[in-house]
Amino acid sequence: MSGGEFSVLRVAASNPATRPALTDERTATVAAKRAALLSQLQQMVAEFGDQHEVTFANSMGAEDMVLTDIILREHLPIEIFSLDTGRLPVETYDLIAEVESTYATKLRILFPRFETVERYVQTNGMNAFYESIELRKACCHMRKVEPLGRALQGKKAWITGMRAQQSATRTDLPLREFDAGNKLEKFNPLTDWTEKEVWAYIRLHEVPYNKLHDQFYPSIGCAPCTRSVALGEDVRAGRWWWEDPTSKECGLHVKK
Repeated sequence: MSGGEFSVLRVAASNPATRPALTDERTATVAAKRAALLSQLQQMVAEFGDQHEVTFANSMGAEDMVLTDIILREHLPIEIFSLDTGRLPVETYDLIAEVESTYATKLRILFPRFETVERYVQTNGMNAFYESIELRKACCHMRKVEPLGRALQGKKAWITGMRAQQSATRTDLPLREFDAGNKLEKFNPLTDWTEKEVWAYIRLHEVPYNKLHDQFYPSIGCAPCTRSVALGEDVRAGRWWWEDPTSKECGLHVKK
């Protein structure tokens, strides 16, 4: 080393959850679920129109990458958008770039309104979301909920990558529901997928994914509000870990 430079050796990725056994049974199950998922997506397009009136909210999580892969490989006329909150981990930005390069596409990226963020930080502080649930929800609203509203304007239906198995707040997640808050249909086509099936799909189809998953981050949001979890912990235990797990959500999927 010279000039005062130094290097940091990062612990090698060793999360077994991202590398499930690709047994014949699991491979067959994933193939069947992929066929069913493709059929569901095609039916959505047929019902709501083929002029990008169906949109997919891609948070760049593992589940969302399954949907991204199918939509883009099959050239489905479904818009894909992501919300850049301004506080995302660098690995998420790397994945956005990798997706655009791998699939030769451009994602629609929406940002929070800068004047709202400036006012929040000036009034409450840079990391005020740690101080109370109210301030955390206000931060989520300006960085996620408000941009989502703009993304859904003029759409007839939107798709999420949520699964019923993910957390206590999602156990009764339906395949289809009416989103009263945003006044359009909402689809959760991966609701019955297991975590192992998601990762089996990613491995079988060599789908790009967020490298933080290998570092025990099963659910990834904004960097200050996301941490790694221990083996066996709930997959969303690393999100807003200081709050009650039975009610913590960012506001994107809260029913009104």
